[in-house]
Amino acid sequence: MLRITKNSKFIVLLITFLIVTSCDDKRVFDEYTNISNNSWRIDTPVLFQFEVQDTIAKRNLFINLRNNNNYAFSNLFLITKMSFPDGQKIIDTLEYDMADKTGRFLGTGFTEVKENKLFYKENIRFPKKGKYEVGISHAMRKNGEVEGVEVLQGISDIGFRIEKIKK
Repeated sequence: MLRITKNSKFIVLLITFLIVTSCDDKRVFDEYTNISNNSWRIDTPVLFQFEVQDTIAKRNLFINLRNNNNYAFSNLFLITKMSFPDGQKIIDTLEYDMADKTGRFLGTGFTEVKENKLFYKENIRFPKKGKYEVGISHAMRKNGEVEGVEVLQGISDIGFRIEKIKK
């Protein structure tokens, strides 16, 4: 005879909640890379490879980033390089705000780690089927200095996400 206890009811509710909240019908691609020791080297791009089959639907592209209190800047400069299946490359220099005017970090999270979902490209179509690669490097430097920051502290993870656009 099957016996239902308070614990088993709780487990069923927990599993149901996790299943419902884990559904993400906009996701096409979503991957993270951990930055060792929260220390992102200027000469070490984070690479993401993905396959594109749909050249008709429009997509939004995001760079996801997790930072902690060791991040010493209020903004972030990134250089992205997208490589297409035919060898074409597009390089962009991007700037994002990481803190508000009071110095409080933007992003979500209750702990010292903040998650930031940063728009990279909006409402785009991939022109060719095949394998793409996106490389992301930081381009931070201190005020008045020409050389970049060799090791950017306080970045724990870099992610890349492609989302369907809901009509």
